[in-house]
Amino acid sequence: AVLLEELNCTVLRSHDSLIVDPSRMENVPLVSDAVDKLRASYYLMGALLGKCKKVVMKAPGGCFLGPRPIDLHIKGFEALGAKVEFVDGAHVITADRLVGAKIYLDFASVGATINILLAAVKAEGKTVIENAAKEPEVVNVAVFLNGMGAKITGAGTSEIKIKGVNSLKGCYTEVIPDRIEAGTYVIAGALMGENLKIDNIIPEHIEMLTLKLKEMGVPINIGPDYIIVSKGNNLKPVSIKTQGYPGFATDLQQPVTTLLTQCEGTSTLEETIYENRFQNVPYLNKLGANIEIDEKQIHIKGKTELVGTTVEATDLRAGACLVLAGLLASGTTKVANIEHVLRGYENIVQKLTDVGADIKLKEEN
Repeated sequence: AVLLEELNCTVLRSHDSLIVDPSRMENVPLVSDAVDKLRASYYLMGALLGKCKKVVMKAPGGCFLGPRPIDLHIKGFEALGAKVEFVDGAHVITADRLVGAKIYLDFASVGATINILLAAVKAEGKTVIENAAKEPEVVNVAVFLNGMGAKITGAGTSEIKIKGVNSLKGCYTEVIPDRIEAGTYVIAGALMGENLKIDNIIPEHIEMLTLKLKEMGVPINIGPDYIIVSKGNNLKPVSIKTQGYPGFATDLQQPVTTLLTQCEGTSTLEETIYENRFQNVPYLNKLGANIEIDEKQIHIKGKTELVGTTVEATDLRAGACLVLAGLLASGTTKVANIEHVLRGYENIVQKLTDVGADIKLKEEN
């Protein structure tokens, strides 16, 4: 919302709805601190390029998880006819006209797929994205754009086709439930729940997680839009490998590590998406876990008792992992840099408190 307001869009929030009016929008350079705080700020590149044929934006921020280049996004924009320059720390992307093209993604990136979609809907002719990401969020964006008048087919498959249109109109759309938030609370239930119900979710979107929980021996009941989960006893160790959707989500890798510390035996977790996604491990070990890092794998030896201490949220999902560990640990756990968690989990403190957690948010002096 902050970035949209910088563009002079009118943004109104009412309960669980967001109304955006771009009728007075100004295409100004996006170089504020808000870009640093939000990795997803880069979606304005594709949107502004499609709408205005020009965008100036500094490199997006977000969590540091190792190299997170946007080269696939840039490659897609260039294939559509844009010129991309890096001037004074900002990407300057311009095009006299955008023309549809066939674009192959070397990696099935969600960000690149959506960003190219946003630009391609206003390109002349037909665009084909091959090796596209299949994540539910891609489908959700395509449905939204089609509601605005775009012509997109194949979202949710590895080949998406876009027939460019001259204009888009306003529409109503519904955002899908956050599957990573849902998965994190399901893991919380598996750690310490007693018939904990996670409602208003799409269980199919976290099926890989629930299959692994069943393999561990976690009591779980899956409904059409809810999951009821309880703490399991004598949990079995498992092997997990992160993959693009519908595989095990990389964003649930860190939270589930807390649960793996409670399995009887050695579990193995392999990270295939990001290089630097084990920053939570030293802090889990500080809490009492027994985890070894072996290049792209970690080996979690359980069951271990966790004891409260001071730890640090190095990134969003590492922070969620440590919040779960703190709830499980005896004594008091302090999680520093909690702002990482707060930007990714709406009202997490209140939600956990409502189901019996003893958790408080404190400002540093």
